[in-house]
Parts: sequence; C-alpha cells; structure tokens
Amino acid sequence: MKTEQDLEDAWESLVANIEHIFGKKPDLNGVLFMIGVQELGKGVKNFSKEEKQDLMHIAICKVLSLSGFYELEGVDEQGWPHWKLVKKLPFFDLLGQEKLLKIHIIEYFEKEIFVEDRFTQ
Repeated sequence: MKTEQDLEDAWESLVANIEHIFGKKPDLNGVLFMIGVQELGKGVKNFSKEEKQDLMHIAICKVLSLSGFYELEGVDEQGWPHWKLVKKLPFFDLLGQEKLLKIHIIEYFEKEIFVEDRFTQ
C-alpha cells in the first residue's frame, strides 16, 4: 500500500466483495472470524464463544505469518492449528494495530483466497 487512501480503498473493495458474496457487510472482527473458519477447515458450524475467540486468534496469527511474525507449530488432535510468535510485534496504538491487520488481511485474500485482481469489481 502506498498511501492511507490506497489501504482504505483496498479494504473497502475487499469488504464490498465479501458483502456481495455473503449478503452482509463484515467489520474487521467479522473478516477475522471468516479467516479463522477458513483456516480451521471444518466448515461453518455453531461455535462457542471460546471457539470464536480461538478462531480470531488463528486468523490473526495466519495473516501476521505472512510477514514472519508467527509460525505454524502444528495441529492438535481436534484439528485446531497452533501458532508460535517468532518475531516480536512492533508496538502500535489501536489504530496502528487495525492498520497492520488490514494490510495483512488484504494480502491474505490476494495470496490465499482470490486470484489476482479478482476482488476488483
């Protein structure tokens, strides 16, 4: 992303595409939840509150692994992935954390989900 506006444009495009597919506009936590479900690979089901938190943690670790902050340790007997921190995260205020996550989520969708240029309408 070259500028803040580029980031916001890419984020709005991603969110619009998700809304088009699922019929509901997700917020940042909703997108993280979706990534967690995708990475767990067990399909959509009713998750407990604790499982939802775990799914969001999986998503955060996965997207930040794209920059080498986390590394997949393995999968437990129930099929849940476990990550370890391998590079210290920089300190950010809340807005900085949100920006870091958005950048990595966009990269995740570009590399892992969509074919190049697919999420431009």
